[in-house]
Amino acid sequence: MDQLQLSASSMAIIKLNQHPRGGYAASPLFTHYTYSWLRDGTFIAYAMDLAGESASAELFYRWVHRVLHDKRSIVDTLIGKHERKEWIDRSEFLGTRYHLDGRNDNSEWGHFQLDGYGTWLWGFIEHIRLTGNHELLEELRDSVEITVDYLMTFWHYPNFDCWEEFPDYVHPSTLACVYGGLKAIGELEQRQDVLGRAEEIRSFLHAHAVRDGRFVKSIQCINEVWQPVLPDVDTSLLWLAVPFGVCEADDPVMQQTVQAIERDLKHGGLQRYPADNYYGGGEWILLTAWYGWYQAVTGHSEEAQRCLDWIISKADSLGRLPEQVPDHLRNAPAYNEWVAKWGEPALPLLWSQAMFLVLSSKLKTE
Repeated sequence: MDQLQLSASSMAIIKLNQHPRGGYAASPLFTHYTYSWLRDGTFIAYAMDLAGESASAELFYRWVHRVLHDKRSIVDTLIGKHERKEWIDRSEFLGTRYHLDGRNDNSEWGHFQLDGYGTWLWGFIEHIRLTGNHELLEELRDSVEITVDYLMTFWHYPNFDCWEEFPDYVHPSTLACVYGGLKAIGELEQRQDVLGRAEEIRSFLHAHAVRDGRFVKSIQCINEVWQPVLPDVDTSLLWLAVPFGVCEADDPVMQQTVQAIERDLKHGGLQRYPADNYYGGGEWILLTAWYGWYQAVTGHSEEAQRCLDWIISKADSLGRLPEQVPDHLRNAPAYNEWVAKWGEPALPLLWSQAMFLVLSSKLKTE
């Protein structure tokens, strides 16, 4: 299968698995992923915008509005508890995934995640920028403001990371999503309070999430001092450069972070983090695309193309891309344990299909 064929297959798979109300199924054939995540969905919508399928992206953002527009009282209650310094249980926060028709997911999933809320805000502003449809911003205003208030208040709270793990820590990649969303709406509307919070987050990351000249996976406040608690790298740290711009791609701290990712997590594709046991810690399609995106932005088009070719080689005969492949497993016995528990890794994963489209687009434009 060549690049054009996989591009066509990826768009067809994404369209086929978008609910009429707009939610994208994260993976239609993998039981635990038959929901729509704000994070995954936004990057899928972004890929569709880049591919000229903005109607699909708009439908997703209308789905987000359907999910969030009636959450004002919940967010106001949470903010009130925050201001009174009252305890807030994780279960009280907004969810991280929802049913495809917009209903709440009431399962025992790791629901307190902020990355999706920052990401959807960033992606929605990108959609407005790419399409020029500023009327849509006003139409979805209630959900935008609910999200802004939520992120402005709770950005520094420990919550599950983008892999639905480590809920007791604060994660730089999550803060990058929050920063990106607040900065996007702040710049578009010249909102100084929002831009001020974004700058506070950026300064916080540089002050507390850097060790040995690079960013770390997670931090924690211990005895009123923020310090690295998971000092290894995670490939999602690439988000601090692309797309959220906490720092420039050629910033020395980011360059050292990427060097550590390359040393510890790069083979043909990219793994998540050194201690990863999920399906044995294989190589992820979407993270390989992200690394290729970073390489394209920094002018290393040959390496970006190599990443794209590697991704194409992992597609099956139907043009489906998995979540990860069992190459260079970090913990081989764990792979079989996960297969026995949940079945084979998710296939297709719409986020993987989307990031292939994103990398394809970036190689044309960078």
